[in-house]
Amino acid sequence: MRWNRMGCMLPQVIQLNVGGEIFTTTLSTLKKHPASKLAEMLVGGQSKFQMDSEGRYFIDRPGTYFAYILEFLRSAQVPRQCVQEVYKEALFYEIKPLIKQLEDSPQIFGEVVARKQFLARVPNYPENLELMIRIARAEAVASRQSSVMVCVMKTEEDVSKCYDTLNSLDTLKKSVVSFGPWKASPSIWDLLDCIQMDVEAKGYKVSYKPYGPEKGFRFKSSEAFFTFSFTWW
Repeated sequence: MRWNRMGCMLPQVIQLNVGGEIFTTTLSTLKKHPASKLAEMLVGGQSKFQMDSEGRYFIDRPGTYFAYILEFLRSAQVPRQCVQEVYKEALFYEIKPLIKQLEDSPQIFGEVVARKQFLARVPNYPENLELMIRIARAEAVASRQSSVMVCVMKTEEDVSKCYDTLNSLDTLKKSVVSFGPWKASPSIWDLLDCIQMDVEAKGYKVSYKPYGPEKGFRFKSSEAFFTFSFTWW
């Protein structure tokens, strides 16, 4: 026998309001995985559910993806659609068997195991992305486009060369964002693709190309310096 936080016995059939979408299921289904957050919400006097105006248990999460969560609890069926979004919900609900199976899927494996582990080896990667965006926004006044120079340095030798070049071009120092070095197999071009992907994921329209050489530059344009162009309208 299970009791809710008001001291009343929990019904065997439960209605959930998840982000405005209504679901009907059983108590046993929601408790299928005892270590999950859903099961935790339904443990006796420690129930953490809020109630909506109709007396249904309310969860402030996207209802669209909860349907996939519920289907997994009912039949152990792993979704093949909206995999990235369902993965986020599985993490929130702490459903470890679903998390494990989704991480084995090509979509999640490539992002979580391959790409993110590579980016974790690039020093200050998230901070440098934000710096790029701040510079681009600052230069966008009354302009359709603004640009940011990026220096990508895979090795310690590249670092030395880049800094020598920057020291010879004092006017550029303030606006150059530097990435690297890193110890992993992906190339400079792989990192550039990651930068573009992650900036676009924040809602910006951006492209990049090798920085054209100018007088005083000690690098070939394609070796380390690139221009990221933000288009605003």
